[in-house]
Amino acid sequence: MLGLKRLDWYLMKKFLMTFFLSLVLIIGIVIIFDISEKIDDFVSKEAPLHAIIFDYYLNWIPYFMNMFSPLFVFISVIFFTSIMAANSEIIAILSCGISYHRMMVPYLIVATLIAILSLGLNLWIIPHANAPRIEFEQKYIKHHKEAMGRDIHYKLENDRYVYMESFSTWNNTAYNFTLEEFSEDGLVSKISAESAQWDSTSASWKLKNYFIRDYGYGLQDKIRSGSQLDTTLSLTVQDFYLNKRTIGQLDRESLNQLIRTQRERGDKNVMYAEIEKNNRLAMPFSAFILTIIGVSLSTRKRRGGIGWNIALGIAIGFSYILFMKFSEMFVHTDTLPASIALWLPNVLYAFLAAFLYHRASQ
Repeated sequence: MLGLKRLDWYLMKKFLMTFFLSLVLIIGIVIIFDISEKIDDFVSKEAPLHAIIFDYYLNWIPYFMNMFSPLFVFISVIFFTSIMAANSEIIAILSCGISYHRMMVPYLIVATLIAILSLGLNLWIIPHANAPRIEFEQKYIKHHKEAMGRDIHYKLENDRYVYMESFSTWNNTAYNFTLEEFSEDGLVSKISAESAQWDSTSASWKLKNYFIRDYGYGLQDKIRSGSQLDTTLSLTVQDFYLNKRTIGQLDRESLNQLIRTQRERGDKNVMYAEIEKNNRLAMPFSAFILTIIGVSLSTRKRRGGIGWNIALGIAIGFSYILFMKFSEMFVHTDTLPASIALWLPNVLYAFLAAFLYHRASQ
């Protein structure tokens, strides 16, 4: 198969077994600690055992596994390669005339399989698994009160613009609401209201204490007012709940559509969707980068044993995950676009991988 030798299958088996064993071990430990932390919420809110297992933890495992897959890959490579180096297996492989570059082939094959698995989880499995998991958290785990959005601007279709001073997620109401409509000649009409409350039954906004001003030429402006007015907009209450958690439930097509819509509206919350989209694509590539770094650091036999290699592997693995999270701050502060910020850790660690690999192969 693909010209693979017995040595290739041996290294691939070592890599995969170590990866999945470390995965099962760490996930098991984390679940135990998570249960001990949330047991009071489960008991006080009478969460059913079936929901805890199937709605929460079974849907939480793919999310956790993918989030820390760079660390699992790195530790796995460091661990079994360091043991091979300590047992002089690496020296024996290279002494048989197999080049360092050829020895990397089975590592990269497994890294490709892990990257494909991670990409599949990101694009298809995790978005569907997030929906019941987040619903369970909102129902049975301590609920953090939603903050009110302030100074919200949206551009709707047909040159219509919405402004609201604040929006309360507690009662789905926008305060100091303004809707302006423009044409090529300028401002056509303006609706101002003390509040605009979402009505789920009619899928419309109920404006209270409103004023409507239709602009004409000269002194032909018309002003109307009233206590309540129903109006339909291409803006629903769900648009105010599209935060970092809820966006994780969207599939690839829905996520791309949301990004297009929010960009057209000038919605600053588009950064959450852009971060999610680029994270889903950038994370799988870490399997290649960290595999190369792991092999480069652990193929030499060290006098102090494998302890130093494992410690260094954990440190670099955590630093990569930390950098991935830190890079999101560049998007939040509008320093870099998401398409650059979320790929920056991969670029920098790829240079590190190239340097270490060149050094180790000499």
